[in-house]
Amino acid sequence: QVQLVESGGGSVEAGGSLRLSCAAYGYTYSRFCMAWFRQAPGKEREGVANIDKDGSSTYADSVKGRFTISQDNAKNTLYLQMNSLKPEDTATYICAARDCYSPVYDYNYWGQGTQVTVSS
Repeated sequence: QVQLVESGGGSVEAGGSLRLSCAAYGYTYSRFCMAWFRQAPGKEREGVANIDKDGSSTYADSVKGRFTISQDNAKNTLYLQMNSLKPEDTATYICAARDCYSPVYDYNYWGQGTQVTVSS
């Protein structure tokens, strides 16, 4: 059974940093491509960053230059380093996984999320 468990969220002042982790269980991690999403109250879920098997990554314009996505295949863990945090980054951050080799680009597996709150 696939399970994604996020950690590392918390409260921080604007300009601060946090590092989120997403531990993956129950599947061959190397087969899956990973991503971070976030959802703020009253807003739609949005993609933050994703990373492919070759290590290439893409970012939402709103976080470029501030956030870095990475992964440790040996530990089956995905990370999101968040620097220069802004109040508008406040949201629940959720990791997701999709089969890299599927013809359908669809994230099938989702974690429960970890809350990030940035105060001004």
